[in-house]
Amino acid sequence: MPPLSSLALALGLTLVSCGRTERTPAPAPTQAPTPTPTPAPTPTPAQAPTPTQAPAPTPTPAPTPAPAPAATPTPAPAQAPAQAPTPTQAPIAQTPDALLAGEVVAIAYSGYRAGQHPDRGDGERAPTRAQLLEDLRLLSRDDNFSLIRLYDSRSLSETVLEVIRAERLPIKVMLGAWLAAELDSHETCEWLTEPYPEATLARNRVENAAEVDRAIALAKRFEDIVVAVSVGNEALVTWNDHLVSIESLVTYARRVKDNIAQPVTTAENYVALAQHAAALSEVLDFFAVHTYPVWEGKGIDEGLSFTIANLQMVRDAAPKMRLAIGEAGWPSKASEFGPRASEAHQQRYFDELTAWARKMNITTFVFEAFDEDWKGNPNDPDGAEKHWGIFDIDRRPKRVMAGRYQ
Repeated sequence: MPPLSSLALALGLTLVSCGRTERTPAPAPTQAPTPTPTPAPTPTPAQAPTPTQAPAPTPTPAPTPAPAPAATPTPAPAQAPAQAPTPTQAPIAQTPDALLAGEVVAIAYSGYRAGQHPDRGDGERAPTRAQLLEDLRLLSRDDNFSLIRLYDSRSLSETVLEVIRAERLPIKVMLGAWLAAELDSHETCEWLTEPYPEATLARNRVENAAEVDRAIALAKRFEDIVVAVSVGNEALVTWNDHLVSIESLVTYARRVKDNIAQPVTTAENYVALAQHAAALSEVLDFFAVHTYPVWEGKGIDEGLSFTIANLQMVRDAAPKMRLAIGEAGWPSKASEFGPRASEAHQQRYFDELTAWARKMNITTFVFEAFDEDWKGNPNDPDGAEKHWGIFDIDRRPKRVMAGRYQ
């Protein structure tokens, strides 16, 4: 569910939002039968596919449900919600110095309004400087959001940084370096219908190197504003259309780390981070975890506990790694989710998540600032991809922000 960078599809594909992860419901735990002289065997539970990462193998996998019209990835199996660490679990809580720029609650931002969109093969329709300034003033009013996340290092992100500096806005930025596909994933990505030509993948490798260099340059030029750089967004999951190898991602991250003073991360689904924790820990300063309970079939009553379980999985895989939440949110409307999506549920998840994050000292980028109508299926105005904003597309606050913006 994150804003897609303008480069996201130099390939001429229909874009899918990149900041969120579609999930399928995870099975309930299997109950053991009542003991009898001849006990029946315990049934094997079906397992749901992974979200932001490749699905974990299961003894008896259940078939993946048909994807929503807006092509979206498939989630990872849910872990049992952990309220407190067991003796074998590492504690999630961090000290206050683990916070990014000293902030707990942050926001994902792209700025596209009605009729605007990143480059989808026919050119970008970008917000004006005046529109960006309006957004940034709104977000930073009364210090509500002093830390934002940008997803790439192209011209729109550069303009956002210029506006922040020129207007002396009290905003810091986690900058992104968007990575396009370097590996073909058409057999595992539901919305790719044919293999990428090798020539396209080769061009993407060249463009990715250039994007990394742009991120380095912007981080240096705006060192007073950029507090971290994220290399790649959900680039390690096989269900996505911009897959890169772990070796390639580590190489790009190391190049950034060797050339800037700010901390370096990658923004990734919790399953992929846990799977690649050892390699990533060699180069990253912190992990930016993506967690989306509603995409994995969870209702609001399970929302926070499921997110905690996701973070616990990553913490157990990397006990000493600093953690942030790179994306987490709840849609206010979604044809895919029915009554599970609502402004009331969005408000509850936001309130519960941010209260927990304060206790844990975990910087949390809420997904996302504003609704964006270019995302998802153009024939489904109620699709989830269009309704993650805490403000609507006309910049009116939703219920979750009503107390802060009257």
